[in-house]
Amino acid sequence: MALGERIRQLRAERGWSQDELAAQVGSDARGISRYETGRITPGLDALLRIAETFNVSLDYLAVDGAPRRPFRVDDPGLAEHLAQAAELTPEDRTALLNILDALLTKTRIKAVVRDVS
Repeated sequence: MALGERIRQLRAERGWSQDELAAQVGSDARGISRYETGRITPGLDALLRIAETFNVSLDYLAVDGAPRRPFRVDDPGLAEHLAQAAELTPEDRTALLNILDALLTKTRIKAVVRDVS
């Protein structure tokens, strides 16, 4: 998906008009329209404001196929440890991902049970 399409999709998820997004990022609707149609590419400052507004990483906006991640990680210690996970062997990275998946599943199940109760 191209950058402009991604911006349009994120804007639509929020239910915002181009004017509303423009107000959030300090631009105008005409500029947002040009970004979305691919007629112009936002500069780095504009990309940062868009990423922060939608709470998505810059790589998600700019790199086709990049996973959707938040703009900032709330827990810097966790982010640092995850960055260091690249030093692990492939087997250990797989094990770590399995543990994370299990913990996330457990948390989501607890939330569903709590909401049903």
